[in-house]
Amino acid sequence: MSSTKEPSSSGGSSSIKAEVETQTLSSSGGRRAQTYGDLAVVHEAAKLIGTASTPDVAINGILRLMSELLGLNRGRVLLPGGTPERLQIRYSYGLQSSESSRGQYGIDEGVSGNVMKSGMPAVVQNIDDEPQYLYRAVDRATLPRGIVAFIAVPITDGEKTIGVLAAHRLRERARAFDDDLTVLKILSTLVAQVIKINQLIDERTKELRLENKKLRGQLDTQMINHGILGESQVIRDALEKTMRVAETNTTTFLSGESGTGKERFAQMLHFGSPRKDMAFLAINCAAIPENLLESELFGHERGAFTGATSAKKGKLELANGGTLFLDEIGDLSLELQSKLLRVLEGNIIQRVGGVKDIPIDVRIVAATHQNLQEAVNNGAFRLDLFYRLNVFPIHLPPLRAREGDVIILARHFLLSANREYSRNAVFSKNVLQCLERYDWPGNIRQLENVIRRAVLSASGGSISVSDIEFILHQESAIFSKSPTLVTQPSSEGRSVASIDGFGASTALESNQLANPMLLSDSGRPYLRVNADQTEQITDALARTGGNKTRAAKLLGMTSRQFRYRLEKLNI
Repeated sequence: MSSTKEPSSSGGSSSIKAEVETQTLSSSGGRRAQTYGDLAVVHEAAKLIGTASTPDVAINGILRLMSELLGLNRGRVLLPGGTPERLQIRYSYGLQSSESSRGQYGIDEGVSGNVMKSGMPAVVQNIDDEPQYLYRAVDRATLPRGIVAFIAVPITDGEKTIGVLAAHRLRERARAFDDDLTVLKILSTLVAQVIKINQLIDERTKELRLENKKLRGQLDTQMINHGILGESQVIRDALEKTMRVAETNTTTFLSGESGTGKERFAQMLHFGSPRKDMAFLAINCAAIPENLLESELFGHERGAFTGATSAKKGKLELANGGTLFLDEIGDLSLELQSKLLRVLEGNIIQRVGGVKDIPIDVRIVAATHQNLQEAVNNGAFRLDLFYRLNVFPIHLPPLRAREGDVIILARHFLLSANREYSRNAVFSKNVLQCLERYDWPGNIRQLENVIRRAVLSASGGSISVSDIEFILHQESAIFSKSPTLVTQPSSEGRSVASIDGFGASTALESNQLANPMLLSDSGRPYLRVNADQTEQITDALARTGGNKTRAAKLLGMTSRQFRYRLEKLNI
């Protein structure tokens, strides 16, 4: 509650007051001067609203103008207090704090209460003759001698009365009551705007506080779950299974689409186990050329091959006592699969070029986005190794199956990107709903990429729906077979793949979607190499101008898988 001491009538005031008081009110010229004075008060009040830093400054300033320029003294604004049925003085000018604190009224109690209930202004010509006037806030002895009047007007927001603006005035004044009533009605409208804006700010601040509290809770959970955010049931189930097996030494197999967070889960398995103080190492089997992968895994002895000038420990040996995460294990050659099987069965390794068995104690966590069962059926993966790896399988759900998690992750990535890029970007209306509708074939990795790009390209600090749709339109040009991809014939005899919800499309040759050799559910080939594939491979090379990397991507293969077929088919 804010209160200030009212100056005496002889005290100094602003230049506006001086100008108003020099005019006479007994002629038409005097009437114009009064009108000018009233307009000056309204003008100054409007300026206060635009420049005041807080509602207290704005409203108390308006009450001060009423007192010093209009002679409407002990002005107060009454608003609902602890309950909607109680009014209390929230802002005042010319009242002591103790007086303001006493100014509490029930709805329909006293003059102010009746104004609040009826929504109609009240003019009391003489407070001593009005039974409804209550000397609750100000004792009669502290008021001026003579006849004191009281004017109260409702503060309204549309049709709803939200408070009361009231003040005393001496009855024996040249100004008419109607003039004061008119100005008070105008000022009450300005006060209503201040209150409404403040309420909107409070509501928005409350939402931000709640959102911040929720995000902090999510970040606390993230710390427990080693960076894994999400509240959907499917991700909770995956987390529960992970924690259940983490304390054991069981070989664990993580399956799921690319970008679903398999390495995060592998870290969770490690740090939730007795091995947490030992090494956690990760290796992507698809990212290392086959001729180097064996050395990376098993190490090598000096002179084992050209350039091996000294002995080197491999990842399996370096992770001794800890955990080794083998990502994209479906890309291992059959030869390396056999050697890995020996590790799992005997807990021993031999370095490349070595003859000595080296005992190790490593927990293996394997992962792939491929369908290993299909690979086993097609002879591309060893059945015995599959059983060794698949002791405890955990499937990581795609982002499109994690209901509600897109919003949580998007907010987290926005916060991270703002911090990293020193930006203050915010999501505009409907952006989160737009993100939630998309099916995210690239999963969490794609979502993070989209948010980062949006933060960098946002104009005016606000990320709009059109910004997101433009980025997703660009992303859809990258072919990825997913449940959202639908094909329609075009006038040129080609199939058009579109991502539902954004109208983005990319043209694809129709035989790519129709031929099971080219694409499995994971977008990679698993069938045995046979002569029937020659025509499709040579066609892909012709269409890409002989670029093997682009041809491999066109067929949904890795570069190594493509080169392997070139060799086998003598292309």
